[in-house]
Amino acid sequence: IEGQKVLLMKPQTFMNLSGEAVQQAVAFYKADPASQLIVLYDDISLQPGTIRIREKGSAGGHNGIKNIIQMLGDDHFLRIKIGTGGKPEGWDLADYVLGRFPSSVQVTMTESFERASRAAAALMTEPAEKVMSTYNRKVSI
Repeated sequence: IEGQKVLLMKPQTFMNLSGEAVQQAVAFYKADPASQLIVLYDDISLQPGTIRIREKGSAGGHNGIKNIIQMLGDDHFLRIKIGTGGKPEGWDLADYVLGRFPSSVQVTMTESFERASRAAAALMTEPAEKVMSTYNRKVSI
């Protein structure tokens, strides 16, 4: 991507243990998490279609990110949060985030996945601040 070799990972661990796979990959490839790691993940606190890029920060209640921070021993790594919105009333959270999106937001979510992909590519060649100013904005659905 953008002339750079990229490792795309989809950990085979449980989501809550994502840090185990990320830590092993970082160690194996001798990667610097602060400059060579980008984690993309769902965020129920953001409305569907919204993405937020951050260079560091807390897990914000996301157990997978909490485990990555724990396993790396640091919260300094790029992350792209993809808003899914809160679960519908009466739904189990796991069923919602692991299931199909309601038809009312499927197009919005597909577009946000494409924007997140472009943002990840941009983070490889542009300063994070510039990429954040381009992609960190609300989406109206």
